Amino acid sequence: MDARTTPAEPDAVDPAGPRTDQPAAAAVGAPSRTPGDPAPTDVVDPGELLADPYAGYARLREAGSVHRVVGTDGLPAWLVTRYEDVRHALADPRLSLDKAHAAPGGYRGLALPPALDANLLNMDPPDHTRVRRLVSQAFTPRRVARLREPVRRTADALLDALAPLGRTDLIAAYAAPLPIAVICELLGVAESDRPDFRSWTDALVVPDPARPEGAKEAAGALLAFFARLLARKRAEPADDLLSAMIAVRDEEDRLSEDELMSLAFLILFAGYENTVHLIGNATLALLRDPAQLAALRADPARIGPAVEELARYDGPAPLAIRRFPVEDVVIGGVTVPAGETVLLSLAAAHRDPRRFPDPDRLDLGRDTSGHLALGHGIHYCLGAPLARLETEIALAALLERLPGLALDTPVDRLRWRPSMRTRGLLALPVRY
Repeated sequence: MDARTTPAEPDAVDPAGPRTDQPAAAAVGAPSRTPGDPAPTDVVDPGELLADPYAGYARLREAGSVHRVVGTDGLPAWLVTRYEDVRHALADPRLSLDKAHAAPGGYRGLALPPALDANLLNMDPPDHTRVRRLVSQAFTPRRVARLREPVRRTADALLDALAPLGRTDLIAAYAAPLPIAVICELLGVAESDRPDFRSWTDALVVPDPARPEGAKEAAGALLAFFARLLARKRAEPADDLLSAMIAVRDEEDRLSEDELMSLAFLILFAGYENTVHLIGNATLALLRDPAQLAALRADPARIGPAVEELARYDGPAPLAIRRFPVEDVVIGGVTVPAGETVLLSLAAAHRDPRRFPDPDRLDLGRDTSGHLALGHGIHYCLGAPLARLETEIALAALLERLPGLALDTPVDRLRWRPSMRTRGLLALPVRY
């Protein structure tokens, strides 16, 4: 994604190329009480939103909860920044995820082939209710709990390999391969059959402007991979999530082929993309705050609540998936016309002092109840238990096995992905 833009959802991708993946915030107008009224322009510094989005979002949040935004591609949207309005909008049934409700000429979100687009993040009830009910029969807490030992074994194996080196890029050596291994274990992808998922997801999230066809190629490669995998699981079912999703039925209802393909893609993409950046961002936050790091080392049992605060403090998803009002709605005192794109800023909501006192301070003892990192309402993340499990184990193993862990480069030299879809580091050089 172009560094000059603000994206919408962190949980879908656009294989058609970078131009359809370019919503939002190059220019931001003050809140407009009457839709269509001209608004003064307030230009957002793209460097600020990439290197430190929280300062830019804070300025917008204090100016008003809802802003009219226009991307460098000229497509308009509405950006919501204050916690109460974001939380309410996440659960508002009048805000649809179905692109059929999008008005012409606005940002519609990301285009995917039909075989990858029929997932929970593009559905409203009753389709959403039906598919989620079916998937929940396969994606059970018991199945996730069974991954605890494999996750720890994988973490230990990765740490065994990097421990003798003395220094490494923690993203490439640990934060990225761990969730890929876990997702493949969950879906039943043999180690010998695991392709380069990271290169595919990187091509989709941050398309190379020099190779606009790269995103489409990556989507095609993923589509072909999952088609082969589904055929194999139908012929040779095993004790894995994909086999269970193929077999599940509810009163003669079952998942369609496109739904199966789309859900497998979503589990891979969301399970990898969000978790790698949560682990990376959380590790950086701890290394930048020696007092909080020392407190967690002294009491490892606090890892569960710590992950909740780390997800609030610097989560991997600055924005929730785009939404479209099915009728005119009032958000934060601003009327948003039916069909126009609404972007809900989780990053801004999580630093709202009206909800979280002293929000720019990392506080592992904070009451984080109500944080929105995993969603809210009927679209609350189905994989939340797995995301928590992976991150808790990843951080606990890292702090236990590498007691001398420290940054190996100045903070101001760290490079972030040139994308507002996800908040994540390109690399995290550490020594130990």
